[in-house]
Amino acid sequence: MAGQVLLHLTEHLPRKRVQTVLTAVLSEHHPTVECTAYGWPAVTNALNEFPPIWQPATILANDTDAVNSWANISKSVPTDIIPHGDIFGDWNDTSYNVASDPACWWTRSLCTTPKLAGLPPDVASVPEPDTMGYGFDDGPNCSHNAFYDYLKDQNQKATMFFIGSNVLDWPLEAMRAIDEGHEICAHTWSHHYMTGFSSPDAFAEFYYSKSRHGFSLDLINPWIFQASIKAIKLVLGVTVTCWRPPFGDVNDRIRAIAEGLGLRTIIWQYDSFDWEQATGNVTAQQVYQNYDNFIQRAENGTFSSGGSIMLTHELNNFTMQTAVSMYPQLKDAFKYVVPIGVALNKTQPYVESNYSLPSFEQYISGTITTNSSGSSGSSSSNTSSSTSSKKNAAMMLATKPDSSFFIALGLLSALMGSSLLL
Repeated sequence: MAGQVLLHLTEHLPRKRVQTVLTAVLSEHHPTVECTAYGWPAVTNALNEFPPIWQPATILANDTDAVNSWANISKSVPTDIIPHGDIFGDWNDTSYNVASDPACWWTRSLCTTPKLAGLPPDVASVPEPDTMGYGFDDGPNCSHNAFYDYLKDQNQKATMFFIGSNVLDWPLEAMRAIDEGHEICAHTWSHHYMTGFSSPDAFAEFYYSKSRHGFSLDLINPWIFQASIKAIKLVLGVTVTCWRPPFGDVNDRIRAIAEGLGLRTIIWQYDSFDWEQATGNVTAQQVYQNYDNFIQRAENGTFSSGGSIMLTHELNNFTMQTAVSMYPQLKDAFKYVVPIGVALNKTQPYVESNYSLPSFEQYISGTITTNSSGSSGSSSSNTSSSTSSKKNAAMMLATKPDSSFFIALGLLSALMGSSLLL
């Protein structure tokens, strides 16, 4: 009941005001609330337009736009490159010729220059000398407030590679990222090995995490869209133009699908392996050593003629705390630490032209944000998580009142009676 009251109170507030208030409540100071599942009408009302959250995507039969989009894109997708193994990374296939690498399969060969004509090279480094392209995979994470607070305190922006299912689960957290000037890229719908998908299903992994073409707003209720749009566009109001393959698993067939959807492939040169600490495959000390090795290369002049990208994650408290712990050393080792799009001088990060990033020169001169109005017309909502980490849209923000709820209620009541709503 408390969750429903809280949601109804916030439903008609301006987007950024709701995000500001609820982020204050869903914070590291309220650990019992921060990762409590919540729902939001714009998402819960649109769930039938998406595959099941956290399940491998397929094109929904009744999604005419998706069907038509795939029919058009499929004409440019090679049919002679077959899926590699399965979507869980079990290949058991030694027949692939790594030496000739006909599909430019990054997982086997680290190939980043496609062999299929017309495809641009992957972004694996950045052109600016002594520069780190700073980014994090797997968000938005429900417990990221302390991490984002730190980035904000440091005036540091980053590139966030968001999983579509996570965006629907944690829309307020996704909103915080774009509202605070971070660059957003896609990280697929369900985070599986992309080369294991059939081509139509690989398309669906992109399509349902990224967006669909245009939308219109109900001006009376700015939280409800009048057209069916997809995860990042639904929540943030922007259509991303970049993506990163989970586990780096990409080949020319997958690149061709991404290119058809207007997505540039971003990889990395160095890996912190921070995500593997939770699996027990590496220790915390090994992760710190991987950071140290990267930092030493920077100090030794390895990146004096061109910058680099390191793989790190907004995955769990360890990966985010490690990023915080190592940030001062990265700042000392690199002359510049900037979002990947900034390092590429990509000032228009989204299809929408009313949102821009600073150029590299602007950023290093102190202009770390420019126009961020593209998110102001977005809509937000959410589903919930179960004990198996799968998500259940029926759950609400809270099942009973607690101190955090009444703090939120007081804050919202104050806002509703103030000129801030104008």
